Amino acid sequence: MSRIFLLITLLTVSSNIQVSPAVVVPKALVQKWVRYKEECIRNNSRDPPHTGVVCNRTFDRFACWPDGLPNTTVSVSCPWYLPWYNKVQNRSLYRQCDADGQWVEQQNITDCDNNDPDQVKRSLEYYGKVLQKFRIIYTLGYSLSLGALVLALGILITFRKLHCMRNNIHMNLFASFILRALSILIKDAMFEDNNINLGEKQEYEIEYNETEVGCRIAILMMQYSIMANSYWLLVEGIYLHNLLVITVFTERNYFNIYLCIGWGAPLIFLFPWLTVKYMYENQGCWEQNINMHYWWIIRSPILLAVVINFLIFIHIIKILVSKLRAHQMRYSDYKFRLAKSTLTLIPLLGIHLVVFVFVTDESTKATLTLRLTKLFSDLFFSSFQCNSNS
Repeated sequence: MSRIFLLITLLTVSSNIQVSPAVVVPKALVQKWVRYKEECIRNNSRDPPHTGVVCNRTFDRFACWPDGLPNTTVSVSCPWYLPWYNKVQNRSLYRQCDADGQWVEQQNITDCDNNDPDQVKRSLEYYGKVLQKFRIIYTLGYSLSLGALVLALGILITFRKLHCMRNNIHMNLFASFILRALSILIKDAMFEDNNINLGEKQEYEIEYNETEVGCRIAILMMQYSIMANSYWLLVEGIYLHNLLVITVFTERNYFNIYLCIGWGAPLIFLFPWLTVKYMYENQGCWEQNINMHYWWIIRSPILLAVVINFLIFIHIIKILVSKLRAHQMRYSDYKFRLAKSTLTLIPLLGIHLVVFVFVTDESTKATLTLRLTKLFSDLFFSSFQCNSNS
């Protein structure tokens, strides 16, 4: 059987073919297929219908077809949702429109098929296992971090002797880490069914409850907490920089500004993103980014905070080097203290984030290895980072 027909069978559960109950298709693949179908329907509805005899534009559960003139062969590119799309992205499939304006039942899709009969199964199983391992790692990291952060925050709140500007900033940073960990764990719990067992269904059914308030609130809280976390890391950098640079530094005068930056700045970007998602991408639980331009509303302020913190980090290192040299200590002690200070600042300011700061989702579409590497780095370091801070 063609790999394409097997895949479409798994996606649509055609009544003509018996599917094994053990066959499981990742939800991400099904969602890509749904996005392709919705994009096809949306694009086909933009143009007015032809008045003459034509084969009508349609989505045939596999590809998106425009209007076809009678007695012509219509060609379209291979669908981008195919797991092996990188191999066939420059190929096309063909369909015949007969003289009566009816699509011929048989279509030529061999150019979009996968030559390896086991490639679909192997790729789905492999990447499913990789993503499952990622989830185990970051769930463990966030769980451990959550416990450590709650303990650290409780200690700072309980002992009044520890109340000072520096620790007040630390407490807000810890609170942002706690909010981030909680929102991600809650979001994962709500989306725990990451796979769809199509063998248990007799008819194709994708259930997206667009009025489900709970899952959208979880997504909103996750996006807000990630931005708030980035900006409280920025506040840590600004505060440390002010301590080293400003001669007369009145801490109390700046704390309200820090609060506005840490908790207020993310809201400036969250509300516009919420608005465009509701108006133009009001689908599912808003976990999918169909138009990446809207995603930049949230992504750009995070990238800005990371870049500013990296510049602050470089300046602080220069200041530390000059101060250590001024003390005229031995070279070995000088290197040790500089290395210790640098390693302390990296997790405190989130400097590791700058490694993949310019590796965007768009640039990793063609390179899956780079995408997985970036995903692993983001999940691993963000989940364990707060342990080092606490």
